[in-house]
Amino acid sequence: MKNFLPYAINHIDLSKQESLIPPATNNTGNYVVLWWNEVALGDFYIKPNEPFDEYEYRKRASSAILPVVQFYAGNSNFDFDWEHFFLTNAIKDWAVQMEPILPLEDVNEKPGSVPVSIIICTRNRASSLHKCLNNLKEMTCLPQEIIVVDNAPSDNETKEIVKQFPEVTYVFEPRKGLDFARNAGLSKANCPIVAFTDDDVLVHPSWIYRVWKTFQAGSVAAMTGLVITLALDTEARLIFEKHWSFNMGYLNKTYDETYMHSSKAPEVWKIGAGANMAFRKSVFDEVGCFHELLGAGAAGCSDDSEMWFRILAKGKTIQYNPSAIVYHKHRKTIEQLNNQIFHYMRGFTAAALWQQRQKPETWYKYLIFFYYPFYYTTLAIKGFPLYHDRYKTIWVEIKGMISGLKFFYKKENRSSFAVREK
Repeated sequence: MKNFLPYAINHIDLSKQESLIPPATNNTGNYVVLWWNEVALGDFYIKPNEPFDEYEYRKRASSAILPVVQFYAGNSNFDFDWEHFFLTNAIKDWAVQMEPILPLEDVNEKPGSVPVSIIICTRNRASSLHKCLNNLKEMTCLPQEIIVVDNAPSDNETKEIVKQFPEVTYVFEPRKGLDFARNAGLSKANCPIVAFTDDDVLVHPSWIYRVWKTFQAGSVAAMTGLVITLALDTEARLIFEKHWSFNMGYLNKTYDETYMHSSKAPEVWKIGAGANMAFRKSVFDEVGCFHELLGAGAAGCSDDSEMWFRILAKGKTIQYNPSAIVYHKHRKTIEQLNNQIFHYMRGFTAAALWQQRQKPETWYKYLIFFYYPFYYTTLAIKGFPLYHDRYKTIWVEIKGMISGLKFFYKKENRSSFAVREK
């Protein structure tokens, strides 16, 4: 973006606000995340130097939280014009009116620990891992097991970091590739629920409790949660958050057999992010392990969404629970972003064709060979000649898809594009 101006991130808890004062917009943008206690309700952007008074701020906030408040109001037969009250009264008075319907977690119900194994796969990022492990210790409900998988490291730094945390299990995986590491972690996990997060993630204090609670519904085989960005201080981070975000919204969503049959090519990549996902461990006995030719270090991406495809294809249920929250810091520079997006599209293409091979009746080949060529032609025309913002990554996206095609057919011809059984 020309003359990029950074965005500040503002977290606003509406249950505790006396009033809503618009943030400064002089030479800075604002990304506002609205909360009710520990539940995220919605978000919105304010552009740098955008004129903004309190009434406009309230209107934007009201629109952002509308779907979630309507959801809770509808479940409780709540008859109150909360939108008008929000716009015209003190926020503290509005909060009093909303207390009967918006969720308030009972901390007395929260156990000290739950039977969940957390797996963190890492490679040569000891500093980030150290912050992540310290952050996990601050959760109000702890997992029974934390496993760090050191994936083909070039030094002993990760192992030395893990030694500082006696409650953490260290696993060495010599084969380079995220899914070699994920599968190595799975083989060591002892709990019935297995959660995955990344070494560059910070978690909400209630994260693992919310993960565990999701699986109290016996029908749930896997789950994903909300990912909120930690920083929007560079052009690359803003582009990623606006156009490639891990944030899948603030409403619960259920993905099941109905979803699988609602489209010829189910968009499983929209179910969530691998930085915040969990599984009932027993599901891997039915669907196999993570695909070791996908993911970072191999095709590049979409190992998580391909796993969700297999789970749904077995008629099982995946739950998106936005109350299970982690925070992620996106790539800082345009060069890093381009590399990330190239591998995203490379892995996406290979995974889509593998999903087509698993279920020939799907239309993933149509997406790859017809829809996306038309889509990118349209983007190239719209972005000409500047190619800024969304259009800045389209050429690496196209190159990534071409690379993914080559990767898939090279591996397929060697009959190596198969899932290893657990």
